[in-house]
Amino acid sequence: MSTLSWIIAVSLAGGALSVAAAAALSLSVGVHRVNILISYAIGALLGAAFLEILPHALEHGDPHKMAATVLFGIMVFFVLEKLVLWRHCHHDHCEAHEAHAPAHDHGRSGLLILVGDTFHNFVDGILIAAAFLENTELGIVTALAIIAHEIPQEVGDYLILLHSGYSRLKALAFNLLSSLATLAGAMLAYFALSELTEWIPTLLGLAAASMIYVAVADLIPGLHKRTELKATLQQVLLIGSGIASIALVRALVGE
Repeated sequence: MSTLSWIIAVSLAGGALSVAAAAALSLSVGVHRVNILISYAIGALLGAAFLEILPHALEHGDPHKMAATVLFGIMVFFVLEKLVLWRHCHHDHCEAHEAHAPAHDHGRSGLLILVGDTFHNFVDGILIAAAFLENTELGIVTALAIIAHEIPQEVGDYLILLHSGYSRLKALAFNLLSSLATLAGAMLAYFALSELTEWIPTLLGLAAASMIYVAVADLIPGLHKRTELKATLQQVLLIGSGIASIALVRALVGE
């Protein structure tokens, strides 16, 4: 196989495998337990942002610029969420704000996750192409590492899409569509790698910002509605499990 063929095959297969693993988990636990697993999704998002994405971004960029990028990203996602809210709410009394509002959030957190995940997948494509252009063996190892890192994060993203009101089919379709950004990044990197590498820290910073914002602003407040000790312990354990899954995969595949 040519280098370009390897890059295309791995980029497509990686996204498909990650999304399929997320969908398989959803089918095994059932939609009725998605709200419980949202705590795991929070941990996976925070783990991916702080243990994986930001460290890589800081390796390639200035720490002060990276901090500013994350702060800018959080503000952008705040404004984007407001725009989504305005789409559903044209007056002060909106069902999205009422105490009796439905369990989902009218797609807000799902949309933000898809935007951030697209940035992240695009950068993954650049990294895969860069590795394969060095040599095929390095490309394969890099691709396997990226896929392994993506699976727990994609599980969390898929659960958040379901929680946000997406059907299983729509959540799967949008996740697959987002995964195509890996191929787009890989193709652009293959033909213009030197220009794109300068954007890697910024794109990673924006991806991390989306994950932090969704976890802290959209998902964690919902957990506080259950204040009983048993529910709190369950939430803490599941958040810890989400973080641990990212840390474990990172330790297994190495840097």
